[in-house]
Amino acid sequence: MAKDWLLLLGRILIAILYVPGGFAKLTGFAGTVGYIAQSPLPFPTLMAIGAIVVELAVGLAFLVGWKARWAALILALFTLAAGVVFHNFWASPEAAMAMQKINFMKNLAIAGGLFFAFVFGPGRISVDRG
Repeated sequence: MAKDWLLLLGRILIAILYVPGGFAKLTGFAGTVGYIAQSPLPFPTLMAIGAIVVELAVGLAFLVGWKARWAALILALFTLAAGVVFHNFWASPEAAMAMQKINFMKNLAIAGGLFFAFVFGPGRISVDRG
């Protein structure tokens, strides 16, 4: 059914954001830790490991449709938190405010799509089969 193919396409398109991002964080671990250290988050090394696990492991689970509803919920909450911490346009210098606002709004939209995936599931073309 076309619905299932579109759900698969949706999972692929969303996973394109997370899986390569997690791999880049893993291969550039020192830079990831350094970037997180500039934020108000504690324990930047631990936070970097957490981000890698979420983006790679949970992103791959979402992609293949294994425990996809829970993967979608975890990714949505992660994306909202990342938006608040790293794209806080309300506290950005004026020169960066517009770009940070765009990135924050994109995070909201991505999380919204992931909430849909949490509610409606991955479709039949998945490990979970629906």
